[in-house]
Amino acid sequence: MDILKDNNHMHKCIEACVNCMQACEECLTACYKEPDLDARVKCVSMLRDCADICVLAAQFMSRNSEHSKAICKMCADLCEMCAVDCETFKDDHCKNCAKVCRACAEECRKMAQ
Repeated sequence: MDILKDNNHMHKCIEACVNCMQACEECLTACYKEPDLDARVKCVSMLRDCADICVLAAQFMSRNSEHSKAICKMCADLCEMCAVDCETFKDDHCKNCAKVCRACAEECRKMAQ
């Protein structure tokens, strides 16, 4: 595979990870204000994990770590789980977060190959 193509794909994945981290943080903040917070405990925890793994994946890719693929695989898996959790709620912030998480999972899966 050509280096420029790999580099472009990596930049797309880093951007997806940063977007996902932001969506998770925004959703987390909004969830804390919802009246049914007790029902969201698992989702809130997943949002934190997802945001953190997205930052970690972006950092690993940015420094071209030999472990980027492994981190991206884990990131894809957590983003997918986060999307599933968010989809159990009908709020716009949860729906948006699920969408962004799925987009990130897709980019991270490509990087993990």
